[in-house]
Amino acid sequence: MSANEGRTPAAGRPVVFRNGLVLTMDDARTVLPRADVLVVDDRIAAVGVGLDVPEGTWEIDAAGGIVMPGMIDTHRHMWQTAMRGYGADWTLTQYFVWYYLESGKLFRPEDVHAGNLLAAIEAIDAGVTTTVDWSHGLQTPQHADAAVDALEAVPGRFVLAYGNLQQGPWEWATTPGFRDFVTRRIHGRGDRLGFQMAFDVTGDPAFPERAAFEVARDLGVPVTTHAGVWGATNDDGIRLMHEHGFMTESTVYVHAATLNRDSYHRIAATGGSVSVSTESEQSAGQGYPPTWQLRQHDIPVSLSMDTSVWWSGDLFSAMRATLSADRSREHLEAHGRQETVTHCHLRAEQVVEWATRGGARALGLDHLVGALTPGRRADVVLIKNDRSPVMFPILHPYGHVVFQAQRGDVHTVLVDGRVVKHEHRLVDVDLAAARAAVERTVEHLTGTMGVDAWEKGMNPDVPETAVLDNPYTYTEWDAGSAQWKH
Repeated sequence: MSANEGRTPAAGRPVVFRNGLVLTMDDARTVLPRADVLVVDDRIAAVGVGLDVPEGTWEIDAAGGIVMPGMIDTHRHMWQTAMRGYGADWTLTQYFVWYYLESGKLFRPEDVHAGNLLAAIEAIDAGVTTTVDWSHGLQTPQHADAAVDALEAVPGRFVLAYGNLQQGPWEWATTPGFRDFVTRRIHGRGDRLGFQMAFDVTGDPAFPERAAFEVARDLGVPVTTHAGVWGATNDDGIRLMHEHGFMTESTVYVHAATLNRDSYHRIAATGGSVSVSTESEQSAGQGYPPTWQLRQHDIPVSLSMDTSVWWSGDLFSAMRATLSADRSREHLEAHGRQETVTHCHLRAEQVVEWATRGGARALGLDHLVGALTPGRRADVVLIKNDRSPVMFPILHPYGHVVFQAQRGDVHTVLVDGRVVKHEHRLVDVDLAAARAAVERTVEHLTGTMGVDAWEKGMNPDVPETAVLDNPYTYTEWDAGSAQWKH
């Protein structure tokens, strides 16, 4: 074996991770201490202890770290990343008003490109090797071209979920421009760029969304839909989809937080899966994160971050929040019955699986990614940080990934066998260009809206609250009367 030359290997050179704690995420959830993962070309060639490797293999010291499959985010509005943190104090209603009714139409194709570019870079930096771009800001085919241009400029794996919040899906999905876009930009792209159609079903008895479902069926592409969102989508939408035969095993239901048992039964019976965005559901008001319900109905789960206009853009946060929310609900319900939970039902390893293998299954990519087994695509993440006191000791590897590690501990990332991050630094990524593009978008929005409107949108009014009188609040001790005075 030759010594490493340069910071990253040349294209086509084999790569081996040596002596890491390997979470294979195979069917048995095999954990291998002090093991190796060998990558040849774009595939995982072998996993095991003390592997023999080809001459000239580039070696990565994984000792003291965790090697795992790349994480998979099944629902992220990437175009909104240009407004990172802007809506931190929004409710879902304020989000709808800003994007759907007032200012979402201000985004030009170059603004969609800027958001997607930054989001794509952010994803691979955090070890998210596959991301669904739930791209409902595609007002024109030119916006869609800009979205794909950005995704193809970053060495990650992406799925474009095409949507348009400014029109009904029966409008945009049936246009010649949409069909032309699919032919031009999606067909023949390989497994680095997948495709879905993204739209919601309101529950209108006329079921106008039928036309869009028929287009999806004709094209042979999956549908992803925000379902069970308080005040927006409900059980009627699920019932209409089911009665008309449009619920399939490839359908991804996002949130699914306020559905009844009948709807969950329909999802389970048709083989669909749910993308849970716990930070979003907890904060915005779609409903309580539904993993406790999904587990009861044996519905497959994947994880997602929703949008960086509010929340973090990494799946460490998603795993941590999801496990905590599920356990919190279990404890709270037990306390209501005057009982005590003595054993956790949802375990850390299950949540890590949702963040990897669960996403692969939801996207129909389980044969390609989501686990470290020979023959799968080499989407690999090394979590290691020798400078961090949080990265040792590693005693419970799944628990460490969920509750201890964070995006700053992502040491190395491979996508399709290509090193895209190493020693905590991105490789062949022009972050300065992405930053400049986002700055131009912010300048465009503030200039078009006006500074006052921009500031008001970011800082919604706080309703007045009345504080009840508290008879147990005292302000002064009267030594003469030996009592508190109000």
